[in-house]
Amino acid sequence: MYEKEKQYPQRTEEKAIVLDYMPSGKPSASKSEAIAQVIGKDFFTLLEVTPITGINFNIGDEVFIGKENRTKVDLIKGRIYFKDLTSNSLSELLDTIEDIINEDPKKYLNFFNTARAISLQRHQLELIPGFGKKSMLATLKEREKKPFESIKDLESRIKGIPDIKKAIAKRIFEEIEGPEDKHYLFVRAPTPPKPSFYPRKRY
Repeated sequence: MYEKEKQYPQRTEEKAIVLDYMPSGKPSASKSEAIAQVIGKDFFTLLEVTPITGINFNIGDEVFIGKENRTKVDLIKGRIYFKDLTSNSLSELLDTIEDIINEDPKKYLNFFNTARAISLQRHQLELIPGFGKKSMLATLKEREKKPFESIKDLESRIKGIPDIKKAIAKRIFEEIEGPEDKHYLFVRAPTPPKPSFYPRKRY
């Protein structure tokens, strides 16, 4: 769950949660087709998908979006970004992130056991909302004694830290929106734009 690509050799999503479903498509679309906005459960990738004919989605549904044997999703139209979300998707986003964290809290606890320095002046832990230098140093000191075994264990051993699950959810929301610090701890980073190709001029 860190920002360097080499730590995620495989960054494809297998499962996603429906944030919004538009059975008649987007009002601005030239083609009328059912479409859903979903968020991946592993890397919080935002995608638009179309259902198999005869299938309807409900907000909050979990759908399989892997490459093979999809039973509800017909086509993955592509990745979208925060600015592309509908108002319904935006209203569901934070609660959905929290639900995903609650399903597998140990996955996010691992961040606090393995987070590292970004530079000589800054640490990954300081990117979590509510974590300052004091909390970061206390966390590092405690995990040297013994790795944290649960979110409850972490919150009981480090005094003055925020609600961990809500703090992680807020950080993930910020990363989806586009973090000002440019670091991605939990979210799949945007694909860098491909360099433009200019054909060599012939003289």
